Amino acid sequence: MHEIEAAAELFSGVGVVKPEVEDAVRRLLEAFGEDACREGLERTPERVARMYDELLAGYRVDPFALINEALFDVEYDEMVIIRDIEFYSLCEHHLLPFLGRAHVAYLPKGQVIGLSKIPRVVDLFARRLQVQERMTRQIADFIEAAIHPHGVAVVVEGVHLCSKIRGVKKANARMVTSAMSGSFKENEITRNEFLDHISRDTGSVSF
Repeated sequence: MHEIEAAAELFSGVGVVKPEVEDAVRRLLEAFGEDACREGLERTPERVARMYDELLAGYRVDPFALINEALFDVEYDEMVIIRDIEFYSLCEHHLLPFLGRAHVAYLPKGQVIGLSKIPRVVDLFARRLQVQERMTRQIADFIEAAIHPHGVAVVVEGVHLCSKIRGVKKANARMVTSAMSGSFKENEITRNEFLDHISRDTGSVSF
């Protein structure tokens, strides 16, 4: 199974749709001047509530429980990179989506994380109301706390609909954020090796 599909599976069906969300959506529709009871909108509050329940599932998952039993003692001290991890999140300023790719690397110090867990960690922090800068830092800080490696590097590339379809309306603008610690921050050769790896043949993200 594709790692992104595995990550999505983790968050499916674990929440309870709150009637308060449905009521809020119904009031929004009425504030827009719509008839919330007409045929096309009758079930929209329920559908929107279920959508938010899925998109914000990261609040309900403990990241340390997420990686439980997937930490392995391995004598390996070279760079581990998981790149091109798709993510979808909601900007906390306008509740509009931002989406893109995350690239994660670490230098093990006696322990590694199971491969499927890194995309799930990215998904966990993405499935919250977010700003890209904070999400990038949270991913790096969590990996640091989980396995205490020699260093962690995270680069996130995102397209934000709040700037793509409203406001400045810059359709091609992409935001790139990074968080680095340990050897990646202190050693230019290590940092450049990581950046070189994630820049190779990645192509462009299509939305």
